[in-house]
Amino acid sequence: MGNTTSSAISKEILEDLKLSTKFTENEICQWYENFQKQCPTGRITPEEFEEIYTRFFPESDAKSYARHVFRSFDTNDDGTLDFKEYIIALHMTSTGKTTRKLEWAFSLFDVDKNGYINKTEVTEICQAIFKLIPKEEQSKLPEDENTPEKRANKLWAYFEKKDNERLAEGEFIKGVIENENAMRLIHYEPIKQ
Repeated sequence: MGNTTSSAISKEILEDLKLSTKFTENEICQWYENFQKQCPTGRITPEEFEEIYTRFFPESDAKSYARHVFRSFDTNDDGTLDFKEYIIALHMTSTGKTTRKLEWAFSLFDVDKNGYINKTEVTEICQAIFKLIPKEEQSKLPEDENTPEKRANKLWAYFEKKDNERLAEGEFIKGVIENENAMRLIHYEPIKQ
């Protein structure tokens, strides 16, 4: 094997990532180099991921949100992210409102990974999202979404489900695509200064 192979990214993963993300070959190789430096083991732990994520949200508490994001990308449930899972995470959380992104959003909200979302789960993620919003921005939120509970209620209402009903992935995606507001409520976009 020799030492060279460990520092270069495999062709297979490179091709795969070029297809499934909008990143260029150069970008992916650059990410990979950084990844190797930061994570010599080739794996990211939840703690390391939290640290990376917190840098994007210096003004707020990103910990619980980062945990949920981590869970949703740890597709093989081994408690770590490998390079591929990590790049897909970066891609999904940074690009437009594609169906792929909504599929990811669904898995973010599906806290217990049972294939359905219920209102409790929506509330839990809304609480995590809320912590991402800097305090002074929270105070400017509309009256009907200025607490995590209100945000969850407002979002849940778009799906036309009772509080004790559950939501399948297709229904979730359809509900969000049809409601500009729901799209806004399922994540937090920092206000561009």
